[in-house]
Amino acid sequence: METHKPKILLCEDDTNLGNVLKNYLELNDYEVVLERDGRLGLAAFQREKFDLCLLDVMMPNVDGFKLAEEIRDIDPDIPLFFISAKTMKEDVIQGYKLGADDYITKPFDSEVLLMKIKAILKRNEELHKEEENKVYQLASYHFNPKLRELTHNGITQTLSPKENELLKMLADHLNDLLPREKALKKIWGSDTYFNGRSMDVYIAKLRKYLKDDPKLEIVNIHGNGFRLVVKE
Repeated sequence: METHKPKILLCEDDTNLGNVLKNYLELNDYEVVLERDGRLGLAAFQREKFDLCLLDVMMPNVDGFKLAEEIRDIDPDIPLFFISAKTMKEDVIQGYKLGADDYITKPFDSEVLLMKIKAILKRNEELHKEEENKVYQLASYHFNPKLRELTHNGITQTLSPKENELLKMLADHLNDLLPREKALKKIWGSDTYFNGRSMDVYIAKLRKYLKDDPKLEIVNIHGNGFRLVVKE
């Protein structure tokens, strides 16, 4: 049985360091996508699914800090490491403020980096196992995201992958605002006009699925996003 290789996005504009680090990680059973600048790194992140990001801070076009902001908008939970020659306290603090799991200064020991990557991926794997088994009671509806099933009065509706992910995000923000931009970047990859129209179609579908319980409503917060509300 083929085992899943964790996939790493490596953004590093130093050709030698980038290639050496890519080869080292691949020798240790990681799949690595290497990009030379932040703009290409963002395009790769929007296009593919990664388990962890290694970002150089000083890169052309889009620097590592800006790239981290864009990545965090799409996936707030993905492990993210900065690798940088910038050792000033202010830079390190900025990295952690952007949600970095670690800030590694050059030169660094590749073996130590490898151990840090292994530790954080193991932690995330355990968290994801708990998340996978999470189910929701939404008024009189039972929602199982793992099976993509929405059940009401003994009737089960199987949701499409996008319907499932959107309802899960709404359920995670129950009675609170799900920002439109956040849902678009997470599910569709970007918040373009056409993706926005597509999401509106999916919201309409979910409203149709949830219409049999008047206590449950998806409310449109104009210009901001949506709220899945359970009325008292």
